[in-house]
Amino acid sequence: MREYLVTVLLAAIITYLVTPLVKDLATKAGAVSAIRSRDVHLEPTPRWGGLAMWLSMALTLVIVNYLPLVHKSFGPEATGIFLSGTLILVIGMVDDRFDLDPITKFAGQALAAGILLIYGVQILWLPINGITTLPTNIGQLLTVLFVMVVINAINFVDGLDGLATGIVMICAASFFAFSYLLAVINGLNRAGAPSLITAVVIGLCLGFLPHNFHPAQIFMGDSGAMFLGLLLSASAITLTGQVDASAITEENGGSVLLPMLLPFTVLAIPLLDFVMAILRRVKAGRSPFTADREHLHHRIMRFGLSQQRTTVVLYLWSAMFAFPTVLAAFVPFWIAIIAGVLIFILSIWVIKGNKVKVEFK
Repeated sequence: MREYLVTVLLAAIITYLVTPLVKDLATKAGAVSAIRSRDVHLEPTPRWGGLAMWLSMALTLVIVNYLPLVHKSFGPEATGIFLSGTLILVIGMVDDRFDLDPITKFAGQALAAGILLIYGVQILWLPINGITTLPTNIGQLLTVLFVMVVINAINFVDGLDGLATGIVMICAASFFAFSYLLAVINGLNRAGAPSLITAVVIGLCLGFLPHNFHPAQIFMGDSGAMFLGLLLSASAITLTGQVDASAITEENGGSVLLPMLLPFTVLAIPLLDFVMAILRRVKAGRSPFTADREHLHHRIMRFGLSQQRTTVVLYLWSAMFAFPTVLAAFVPFWIAIIAGVLIFILSIWVIKGNKVKVEFK
């Protein structure tokens, strides 16, 4: 555990130091977010936060490779995740600068998922009627779909300063806790790609958030949102691949599948907002890709909440789904439910209390 904590701290420090340099580079390159009708920010802001994260991840991996336990986490899967992340980063950077069309981005996301498949990152089985080993082509298709859904869910939630960064950190922390505890309790390998990648993601978000929280000095952009989404989805898939399906029983099969559900539980509210937005626009006879100011964070802010407090509320709502999901795998279900209820009550207090002030500056 100490080596993973070192990994988190190292990634956070490097990201914090690298981000201002990337901010200046993005400004000079013209990768600056214009103010659109749906945006909340009032000034053009540099993008390319994903580049800062990628550079920090690369440096962190080079350094922690010398740690005895973490060193064992490096292998074909970790290599594939890094290469796939590199491709999705480049696509995101081009999009941040030139605004690619959706079809081109989807194709790039599918190609990045294809790189994962080449390096063995693939959904192999599902706990259906016990354990069902998937045909290779079905497993590959589900892998590509899973990766693309998570990538776009993270991209969609990036609507307020610091919102996506914090939600991804909550998701990564939940996933790390689950994967590490699952390994300890069931005698699985603690030094695996899931624990390594999620530890790095936690550090990336910790280091980036001070620059990204309101008022944001830099946005993660599509480069950051897609990069983080790919890391989370790939980590979930690699954990299920490390588990021996023949050793899984009906009692523990559901808990082993939980890492694949975590990205969806933590993003449950943004995904619901996405579906409602599509339905709302289609019903009005508009394109599903037409921007508007009817998203969840817009609606919350109409109650008089500031950007900071709206972001905190959505952090809590994300934690309300993520943390109980993890707890349910290791403690009685009623304890997980109580934890979720308490987090929800705290979010209501934030909405009505007008007492929460979160600032980094």
